[in-house]
Amino acid sequence: MGDPEAAAPQPGLRVLLPSREFLTSRKGQLLLGEAVLSFIIFICYVASYAVAFMTVPLIELLLAVIYFYAYSSKLNEKFKGIHWPVANFIHCVVAAILYFAISIAAVAQYKDGASKAAGVFGFIATIVYAVDFYFIFNDLTQFIKQGDSEDPPQTHRSEEEEDSDSD
Repeated sequence: MGDPEAAAPQPGLRVLLPSREFLTSRKGQLLLGEAVLSFIIFICYVASYAVAFMTVPLIELLLAVIYFYAYSSKLNEKFKGIHWPVANFIHCVVAAILYFAISIAAVAQYKDGASKAAGVFGFIATIVYAVDFYFIFNDLTQFIKQGDSEDPPQTHRSEEEEDSDSD
């Protein structure tokens, strides 16, 4: 009855769940928001007359889940061949542009409620992806500035100074 091994949590499916620190981080919340919004938009497009637009949220849902899993399980630190922030930045920029374009088309061309809902959620997803690429851009610029500041400043002497030294 007092078996300590039975009371300890088993490491089965718990390994697949993201850590609490990642879920409460800004990146974790943005990726989770992107995945949830993409799923909602996908369902709305499937139920609407604008079924042709469902491929964008489906692909974005898959990419958001892949990035969520990669960042939560720290695969981005293990696979150094991919520059994760740049890839995620490009993904967010493209997703924001695509969601904005199909949301305008869905709201303007289709009259059913599911298309209008998908368009509204698409505009919200555009904002979420824009916020994500804004933060990624700021992190990338800080990284680049750190790389520049590590190099010692080199002083360049003009030709006149060099000539005056030889006299």
